Amino acid sequence: MTASATGVGSLPGGDAREAAKTATGSFEDFPYLPELPARGPGADMIGRSLGLLVDLYAHVEPSGWRISDRPGRDTRRSRSWLGEDLDALEEFTQGYQGKLKVQAVGPWTLAAALELHSGEAVLRDAGACRDLAASLAEGLRAHLADVRKRIPGAEIVLQFDEPSLTSVLRGRVRTASGYQTYRAVDRQVVEGALRELFAVHDGEVVVHSCAPEVPFGMLRRAGAAGVSFDFSLLTEREDDALGEAVESGMKLFAGVVPGTDAPLSDPGGSVMGVRKLWRRLGLAPGTLAESVVVTPACGLAGASPAYARAVQAHCARAARSLADNPE
Repeated sequence: MTASATGVGSLPGGDAREAAKTATGSFEDFPYLPELPARGPGADMIGRSLGLLVDLYAHVEPSGWRISDRPGRDTRRSRSWLGEDLDALEEFTQGYQGKLKVQAVGPWTLAAALELHSGEAVLRDAGACRDLAASLAEGLRAHLADVRKRIPGAEIVLQFDEPSLTSVLRGRVRTASGYQTYRAVDRQVVEGALRELFAVHDGEVVVHSCAPEVPFGMLRRAGAAGVSFDFSLLTEREDDALGEAVESGMKLFAGVVPGTDAPLSDPGGSVMGVRKLWRRLGLAPGTLAESVVVTPACGLAGASPAYARAVQAHCARAARSLADNPE
């Protein structure tokens, strides 16, 4: 069994062809659709996903993204860049068959980042949250159909980026004034909305968060096939939830390499913590390769181009090390 590796999403720079070449060349068995936020608003994680929405539009204000009554320049720019990125990926995946990951921001991080006309977050309004999730679901159906048409041999893995999920659950998202926080959203409401979004895709769904306290148990119950996280932020408090997740068949996308320029250890050293976790959880070493996907800790937008290339090659070698020496 060969352990796999993939990227998280973002890369430095603004050249779509170069990014697609790197993402497909580094991860021949599990490429992904890169995001290039350095191009500006609309190419960022939030703006890119807002461009997918159906009958719901947004524009950039000094404070961030805000709901619009009609599509404007920012929406057009977001859709144009996504089209450019898909064209580049299609070019470098001719004849490809196998896993391919595409990313979108999840409904709760989107609700925490997008402003209503009043300047407060969508998160404040339960009805607006439902509308946003429904619009995202419709947009994702069209987006996934487009990817399938362009790359017919792809087994699409859909990743939802939810870095604000824990803050939403714990009532830590700040209001527009910055002096208060929005009320925590009920866990069952959060879980239900995620379950409905995950059902948009009939393949694997992964949730990514590089924040602490990832709610592994809740994501498993909502139907996620995998969770992508910053491995350095794990604590033993998560052991029980992680053990249950792995035993239920959930994959761990372990972010073991820093997302910004840092010295790289040998590939085997980068996954030493994963081996230790397996021993601590009492899991069979033989299951490591099928349960773990090696990734950077977070997106690589803040890295230098040379480091971003090196990290992705390093992740692929670390995955091989994990498969060859699970113990």
